[in-house]
Amino acid sequence: MLARPEQLLLALIAEAAIGYPAGMFGAIGHPVTWIGAGIASLERRWNHGGPARRRAMGVLLVLIVAGGAAAIGWLVETWAGEGAAVLVVVAITTTGLAQRSLDDHVRAVARPLLAGDPGGARAAVAMIVGRDTAALDEQRLAVAAIESLAESFCDGVVAPAFWFLVAGLPGLLLCKAVNTADSMIGHRDARYLHFGWAAARTDDGVNFLPARLSGLLVCIAGMGGWRIMLRDARHHASPNGGWPEAAMAGVLQRRLGGPVTYDGEPAHRAWLGDGLAPGAEDVQRSLWVYRRACLLLWLMVGGVAWRL
Repeated sequence: MLARPEQLLLALIAEAAIGYPAGMFGAIGHPVTWIGAGIASLERRWNHGGPARRRAMGVLLVLIVAGGAAAIGWLVETWAGEGAAVLVVVAITTTGLAQRSLDDHVRAVARPLLAGDPGGARAAVAMIVGRDTAALDEQRLAVAAIESLAESFCDGVVAPAFWFLVAGLPGLLLCKAVNTADSMIGHRDARYLHFGWAAARTDDGVNFLPARLSGLLVCIAGMGGWRIMLRDARHHASPNGGWPEAAMAGVLQRRLGGPVTYDGEPAHRAWLGDGLAPGAEDVQRSLWVYRRACLLLWLMVGGVAWRL
């Protein structure tokens, strides 16, 4: 029998080594795409009317999507029991982790930046950020890549791992459902301000502890960054995103944040960190910090498994 921490450690190592197991799940798609399809369908049907109605229907959407994901996780765990079928749980758990894919996507930005190809870097960074990228120069491309790496370390690695440890596969799938809902509807524009309120607030709660753990791991992996993290994390628009991003800014001794545009509309953001803006080599440095932070997470989970 594999205990929960052992299942998680096996899933972390397997996902880092091979990424998404497309051979097993490719024919039916990634679980996040199922969750996203359900959210999109409910949003089209329910996101209308006055503010109170929109907010109430947004709450209902989160309850249905997150509750449904957790229920599916519980059914799979119950079916798997304690025999060899528990490896199915491990395989599904790998789909909720993004160590390998995140590394791949940020390396795809670093390579053209290092080669002096900003056009290639813009195309790659547009795959991982929501901000406008057409006018970004090398420094702003590096900022976008490093911020996405740091924030996604929490959302795509630490948070799902944390909730798997707490509540098994139901916890991990609930975490992914909430995160997907926030990314799709948790915006402050006219369409989603009220309907996406519950998704955004729930995501804040789900990521509260993982975000701070992420910042801690980044600082330990980078052997520094503590002062900047503690000083600047609270200046971020998100109650959680600032922790890993400020930690990474401190470790690299570079300045992140600053103004961006979304769909042509400027967004004023606080600066995180001191020093110069990052460049291509700093994207590569951030990847090494990220990899060491992932290894620290493995060691932490392994320690929990050993203690149990």
